[in-house]
Amino acid sequence: MIAYALALGLAVLLAGLSVVAQEREVLVAQGRQVFGDKGCLDCHTVGAVGTPIAPDLSRVGFRYAESTLARWLRDPSAQRPTRHMPKIELSEAEVEALAAYLASLQ
Repeated sequence: MIAYALALGLAVLLAGLSVVAQEREVLVAQGRQVFGDKGCLDCHTVGAVGTPIAPDLSRVGFRYAESTLARWLRDPSAQRPTRHMPKIELSEAEVEALAAYLASLQ
């Protein structure tokens, strides 16, 4: 009976993790869409795509935490005033999705 309860508990936990992973994939996909819609590739590159005016973001998720990326997106000049990143009008949902996408770039 204990083994059954443990197996059931593990199955519920794994199912929950699967749902979280799927939600994360959706958020990252939404962020990729925001990245394209807001014209980020007009200045940045990701891999071989984009314009190399601003920093290459191919591995930005390796260098910065998602929370740091979200702060940057909300107000770029407050984070690094010497950079010329414009403040882009983003909803909070767009900030979260875009930060998730950028954090996934490793």
